Amino acid sequence: MCGIVGAASTGNIVDVLIGGIRKLEYRGYDSTGIAFVTGSHLGRLRSTGRVAHLEALARKKHLKADTGLAHTRWATHGVPSEANAHPHFSLRNGLEIGIVHNGIVENHDALRTRMKAKGYRFTSETDTEVMVHHVHSLVASGLSLFKAVQKASHAWEGAYAVGFVSNREPQVVVGARKGSPLLVGRGKNENFLASDASALLERTRDMVYLEEGDVVEIRPDGVLICDANGRAARRSITRSSLSADAADLGRYRHYMQKEIFEQPGAIANTLEMVMSARSLHPNLFGAAAEKIFHKINNILIVACGTSYHAGLVARYWLEAIAGIPTTVEIASEYRYRDPVATKGTLVITVSQSGETADTLAALKHAQSLGLKDTLTICNVPESALIRQSKLRFLTRAGPEIGVASTKAFTTQLAALFVLVLVLAKVRRLLSVTRERELLTALRHLPRAMESVLSVEPQVAAWAKRFKNKHHALFLGRGVHFPIAMEGALKLKEISYIHAEAYAAGELKHGPLALVDADMPVITVAPNDQLLEKLKSNMQEVQARGGELYVFADRDARIAKPGRQSRRTSQHTITLVDHAGPLSPILHVIPLQLLAYHVALLRGTDVDKPRNLAKSVTVE
Repeated sequence: MCGIVGAASTGNIVDVLIGGIRKLEYRGYDSTGIAFVTGSHLGRLRSTGRVAHLEALARKKHLKADTGLAHTRWATHGVPSEANAHPHFSLRNGLEIGIVHNGIVENHDALRTRMKAKGYRFTSETDTEVMVHHVHSLVASGLSLFKAVQKASHAWEGAYAVGFVSNREPQVVVGARKGSPLLVGRGKNENFLASDASALLERTRDMVYLEEGDVVEIRPDGVLICDANGRAARRSITRSSLSADAADLGRYRHYMQKEIFEQPGAIANTLEMVMSARSLHPNLFGAAAEKIFHKINNILIVACGTSYHAGLVARYWLEAIAGIPTTVEIASEYRYRDPVATKGTLVITVSQSGETADTLAALKHAQSLGLKDTLTICNVPESALIRQSKLRFLTRAGPEIGVASTKAFTTQLAALFVLVLVLAKVRRLLSVTRERELLTALRHLPRAMESVLSVEPQVAAWAKRFKNKHHALFLGRGVHFPIAMEGALKLKEISYIHAEAYAAGELKHGPLALVDADMPVITVAPNDQLLEKLKSNMQEVQARGGELYVFADRDARIAKPGRQSRRTSQHTITLVDHAGPLSPILHVIPLQLLAYHVALLRGTDVDKPRNLAKSVTVE
């Protein structure tokens, strides 16, 4: 999850490169760098600071260049250091080639052995360096930079977006993509590469989105693209409608609604490194992840609010799929307890902002007890939690402005599920076949979310029945119980209706006393192994005169009520077929929509509910 910007121009592009990676800094924060062509040589600046520090270095040196690459890094192979920072160079016999790279080269060990046999010296711990030496060896044999990248890319396994520059072709930048996004920005007497359109919006809105396997050469006066088979390819120019201001509501009435509908894209962005991978690697969580994951025996998750619910879902996954005993703690409680610190525990903090005071304090408390192996899942790259954890995974939900978290929650779940699969693989509990099945399911997830979002009109119709209610009960079983909790929280947060969630099996142990015709009961009904038990719980509600609102899988065999009566005690909306362990990510969406539309009818401030703030940085 790194940011790439490249430029070939007739004017100075240093400010363009640095300004571009500033826009992409949320994608990488361990280090930054810029490569530039000056005369017949490549120059380079690298820093383990932020983009602002790199900019200060460039200004101090009065850098000017018309061709170059810039990069902001999130470390996978190799610790954050200047030596591991991009761009990486291959310098030999007067030929100088530089690279920036987003992704993971899965066969880097084999390539490293080949390059060492050819006499190449490695100066970093990264997988990226094998690529630049590989291309260098081909250019040295007589190929152009473009042809060398074309040929080399067939040997690279994994997901990548790359940019190259060479002192032999000072007005050329070459890029290639497989799995990771890369696009071309078209300008007048200048053309650009970027991993995200937002990096180029201040310079151009004319974008060419590269397809899988494409290799591209950009010059100030033109662009050449070849497809994965080496054939010249025409890619259409798209006029970007993106705003340089990410806080544009567009066609939506509220940020919460916008962010609910952004979830398929947010999930796709968060899973970018997974979408084209044939297998998963611990390095997705940082350079030290593999060593740490092999020694852990327990997991402690600490979080607050919605992030706590994400942790509760993850507990089911971690124990069922990865076989790791897991405890989930409310951060504000854990920080004041005297818990037993068990050796071999991985502490996971989950936060949208990364600045939540209680979660930060809980992390410090765990570390003070000797629990040094820590991992943060967060949406903000420069946050305090990220800085204080050994390992990290950035969710790429983008800015979330609505106080009631939506896309941050589902991207947290996606990140946690990837973690579960990696841990299961490390513990030899995930067969190759099962890994491929679950990776396929992850890739299908954005499309399934789009299907679930299509029920919004039905949910909006239901909301009319909730407008004048004062209480609501949410039911779920198993891994969907925390989803019921999240649904209740959303309704409370923005509509101010008192709502509670219960494990459905607990109805008869107290909550059933509350059920009557004025207490709507919202039920999460996936087609899983607990469905028949859940149906019995639903019958208990109906027998007491309660009114059920059921979100069911399409294959759950929960019949919609007949038309013989204008009033019925059960209302059902069907979603998609059961999505296996990923079902919670789909079932939370209609609960978010329900809360939104009820709040809309009640006239509350949807995006800024009373008494609440987005990032809780006080105790």
